[in-house]
Amino acid sequence: MNEEVILTCAVTGAGDTVGKHPAIPVTPEEIATAAIEAAQAGATVAHIHVRDPETGGVSHDTEHFREVVDRIRSSDTDVVINLTAGGGGDLFLSDDDPTVAAAGSDLQTPEERHAPVAELLPEICSLDCGSYNFADFVYVDPAPWVRRHAKLIQQAGVRPELECFDLGQLWLAKQLVKEGLVDEPLWFQLCVGVPWAAEATPETLLTMRNMLPEGAQWTALGLGRMQMPVAAQAVLAGGNVRVGLEDNLYLEKGVFASNAQLVERAVSIIESLGARVVTPAEARAKLDLKVHG
Repeated sequence: MNEEVILTCAVTGAGDTVGKHPAIPVTPEEIATAAIEAAQAGATVAHIHVRDPETGGVSHDTEHFREVVDRIRSSDTDVVINLTAGGGGDLFLSDDDPTVAAAGSDLQTPEERHAPVAELLPEICSLDCGSYNFADFVYVDPAPWVRRHAKLIQQAGVRPELECFDLGQLWLAKQLVKEGLVDEPLWFQLCVGVPWAAEATPETLLTMRNMLPEGAQWTALGLGRMQMPVAAQAVLAGGNVRVGLEDNLYLEKGVFASNAQLVERAVSIIESLGARVVTPAEARAKLDLKVHG
C-alpha cells in the first residue's frame, strides 16, 4: 500500500464531452480556474489539455497552453503542472479508402506534439507509449515516433509521464529506459478502462503494476464509473491516483461532477484507507521535478 499519494486531476481532456456535461472547462481561463480549484481541493498535480475556445474541440495551440500556465503560475495556489503531449494521434479510417485519414482525424508529428512543452517547460508532460484502439478510432504513435518524442522531452529537462494503455506499451516504455531515452526516477501512468485497450479490472491493474521496472513510481486512472474503484485499488497496490473530468463526468449516477468534487471524493477515499495526499513540494522531491521559470 502507498501511504503518501500523489493525486492528479485531469481537468478537461480532449474528448467529445462538451455537449455531455454542462460545465466542461473550455477556455484557457476556465481550464486554469478548474486546475486552481482542484489544487485547492487537494490535488497535487494538474494535468492540462486545451480546447478551441469557440468550438470546445481539440486544440494544440501553444498560446492557449501559455495562457493556462501563466494563470496558474501567477495565482497563489501551488500545484505541479503536467501538460499533455499526447494530442495529435487520432486516426479515423475511411471505409472507401483506408489509406486516407477520414473526417475527425487529428494527426501531428512528435515534434508538433512536443511544441507547447518545449516552449513552456512544465514540470511533467505525458508521453503515450504506443498505438492502440481507442473506441472507434486508432491512436497512432509507432515506436520510432515514441523514441523521437522521448528524446525531445529528455532534452527539455521535463519529467515524462509514461502513459501505458496496454502491456505492449509497458514493454516499449521499459525499452526506452534501457536505451537511455528516459531518466530516473521513472513515473508511469497506468490507464485502464479505455475501450479497447486494458480493461478496468483489479487483475489487469496488478498485471501492469507487476511489469513495471524495479523502483518505478506509478499512478493509475480508470475511465467513467471505474474512476474511484481504480483510485482505491491503486493506493492499495502501491500506486498513486488520477481523477478529473477528462476521465469521468459524474460524481454518482446521474449527478454531474466538478473537478474539485472529484478531487474531494478521491481525498476521502485515500484518507479512509489510512493514507494521505502529498503536497506539490513533496511530489517535486519524490519525482525530482525541475521548476522552470
